[in-house]
Amino acid sequence: MKIGLAPYEFKNNDIAFNLAQIERAMKAVQGKVDLLCFGETFLQGFDALSWNYETDKGIAVSTDSEAMRRLCGMTTEYRVDLLFGYIEKSGDSLYSSCAVMESGVLTRNYRRISIGWKEYDITDWHYQEGTETNQFLYHGQSIKIALCGDLWEYPERFKTNGLLIWPVYVNFELEEWPQYEVEYAAQAALAARRTLMVNPISHEPVSHGGAFYFVDGKIEKKLDYDTEGILIVEV
Repeated sequence: MKIGLAPYEFKNNDIAFNLAQIERAMKAVQGKVDLLCFGETFLQGFDALSWNYETDKGIAVSTDSEAMRRLCGMTTEYRVDLLFGYIEKSGDSLYSSCAVMESGVLTRNYRRISIGWKEYDITDWHYQEGTETNQFLYHGQSIKIALCGDLWEYPERFKTNGLLIWPVYVNFELEEWPQYEVEYAAQAALAARRTLMVNPISHEPVSHGGAFYFVDGKIEKKLDYDTEGILIVEV
């Protein structure tokens, strides 16, 4: 099985642009990967929310929204499955979630369990976390998903003998990244022998992207920073 990690650029509060980015990446790897992965909250952008619920409920999308239906359609059109982060609206609640779409169907919807995605000192009960960290099977392999701070707050809940996929959004300075690469690889090893981590690119604020394949706490493969490319890993 081949998995692609796409540290593409997103724009905050520009779903149309971000959808186009996903489609562009899917075209680039058509026939080359089974699953294509994007970073945390890629669909709306990590800084899309204002922490005013009346505004933010219009930014979040439900699992049956037009944007999500369009993405499901892309998986059948390009024959590439998708994994990406987004801000989810379910009833009156908002979540930082991660969707898995396979052959036109939303098969997995993971909700981040750690609180670091939100301004929790000012947000109310509408902004919630999930509770489940269950494994799922994909092409016969066991997979778990963790979103960014999940693996720092609750590494024990993501332990797996299978593969861990870790979409993040972090905006470290370039000179800081060499040290953080080491720390993130070591942290991933607390949960899994094999971890795929993908970080998107953004310009406001600046995020330099990056994609990594960690094995036993070491960097096995990575993509250069500030590069809209796709790291393909065979697992």
